[in-house]
Amino acid sequence: MTIPSFVIGIAGGTGAGKTTVSRLVTRNLGDDVTRIPLDNYYEDRSELSIEERREINYDHPSAFEWDLLREHLEALLEGQSIEMPTYDFEVHNRSEERVTVEPTDVIVLEGILALHDEGINSMMDLRLYVETDADVRILRRIRRDVLDRGRDLEGVIDQYLSTVKPMHERFIEPSKSHADLIIPEGANSVAIDLIEEKLHAEVEGDALRNWERGSLERELAEKRSLDVDVDSDPAAGGDPAAGGDPATGGDAGTGE
Repeated sequence: MTIPSFVIGIAGGTGAGKTTVSRLVTRNLGDDVTRIPLDNYYEDRSELSIEERREINYDHPSAFEWDLLREHLEALLEGQSIEMPTYDFEVHNRSEERVTVEPTDVIVLEGILALHDEGINSMMDLRLYVETDADVRILRRIRRDVLDRGRDLEGVIDQYLSTVKPMHERFIEPSKSHADLIIPEGANSVAIDLIEEKLHAEVEGDALRNWERGSLERELAEKRSLDVDVDSDPAAGGDPAAGGDPATGGDAGTGE
């Protein structure tokens, strides 16, 4: 590694677009990125039946094995490899598979409560919170859980109303107070470009680790102002009211 690992935490509600943000801000770093899904650190519940596991509140901080995650992050920061657990969403439990993870220049921890734990927050160089409209998030969650994880629609809706929404309001939303930068509208292209630019400078050793919330917010505001000026110019093309890329008419990201 050319520098000690640069650790990024990406939090946000279910379906906010955390994975999309993670991929976009690290897309030009090649193999120098280690991604750690917080989901892999759900507690091992092998002693419970699958029916009992279905009743667990997986959006509460107590559902995660924080000690193991802290231990693994510390090991990676010390240049050691780890055996990361993996999670099987169909059986609501850890699988037997472990993944060997080597330390890299950039480590990305992403998950709904990635910014919850104080000890883990202290290991991070950059903390991001992805903020997306609740209606968009629930639609993404339904699509993901039904199509990708094989769950029934009624169960997904019941879980959202009974645990996901209340836990978002109680734990996840408040965790954005720890963020160095709040990324609006899921994968906002202006914010992504700013972070990617700074992250590339970090990896190349051309910058100091002085990521401060105030300075990041000011730079983001300046970039937005410049973009509005360009988009308002008829010669530049694009409708400033439409958002997204004028060439594609689409959003920068499609969600988790």
